[in-house]
Amino acid sequence: MGLTAGSSSWPSCISPACIFLAVFLVLSNMPCEAHLSPTFYDHTCPRALNTIRTAVRTAVSRERRMAASLIRLHFHDCFVQGCDASILLDDSSSIQSEKNAPNNLNSVRGYEVIDNIKSKVESICPGVVSCADIVAVAARDASVAVSGPTWAVKLGRRDSITSGLSQAATNLPSFRDSLDKLVSLFGSKGLSARDMVALSGSHTIGQARCVTFRDRIYDNGTDIDTGFASTRRRRCPADNGNGDANLAPLELVTPNSFDNNYFKNVIQRKGLLQSDQVLFSGGSTDSIVNEYSKSPKTFRSDFASAMVKMGDIEALTGSAGVIRKFCNVIN
Repeated sequence: MGLTAGSSSWPSCISPACIFLAVFLVLSNMPCEAHLSPTFYDHTCPRALNTIRTAVRTAVSRERRMAASLIRLHFHDCFVQGCDASILLDDSSSIQSEKNAPNNLNSVRGYEVIDNIKSKVESICPGVVSCADIVAVAARDASVAVSGPTWAVKLGRRDSITSGLSQAATNLPSFRDSLDKLVSLFGSKGLSARDMVALSGSHTIGQARCVTFRDRIYDNGTDIDTGFASTRRRRCPADNGNGDANLAPLELVTPNSFDNNYFKNVIQRKGLLQSDQVLFSGGSTDSIVNEYSKSPKTFRSDFASAMVKMGDIEALTGSAGVIRKFCNVIN
């Protein structure tokens, strides 16, 4: 039966204690959702970000290529099970490592850098900072280390206790993918075509293996500059299996600096990977490539925004996941 204001059954307690209890009961029955925040470790581990930044600077100063590798590591983590550091897990009796997926094996790098950072952070704040957050922050700091954009990394991710080897085989983009396939794949992760083009601009730094661009430089197609193809053939023999691991810079002009030359190259039909060149192939993304080639400021801003969006993909927060003590194994 319903209660009315004059009913003797209506609770008459209006003391502060009763009000507090009522509010507590209401709040305790509301769903609790933890959110990522750039200030997540301000009180629990205030030295974490400086520690990560120093370690990344050291790693990049030792090997310039590491900047691209750390950005790519974050990307390959987020596209499989979300940004949960699952890519860092080694094979074990319960884990089939994502490191062995076709698009990761002998390709993704930087694991030892993350392990080193984790060790340093654990020494100052044991059990506080997740491997997933370290990967995300390291990607931002790697960008800055090669004159790229910065952004406020949202923090509070937790680490997975599972790995997604089978997902890695299907969720990661391939250097052979068509534009439609790439747009669809990024869209499935909540990223727009513009986000995809901006993130592809990270190929302004880094290197690729001969096996990933051999078909492109030997097919004599109309979508590749002949002089560019000839130059690339010098370190990438036509025979499959011969020189597969030989490296070439993804962007030939300024391969160690984060700028917009990648887009200028693609317009000139000098994209090293087929998945680079399809961004400017008469399709829906041509206008975005043109825009970024003319405005480095726009590209940098959009790249930073896309990295933040990517870092939100299926992040584990609150009571989900764990804080791994060592990034390559489950606690």
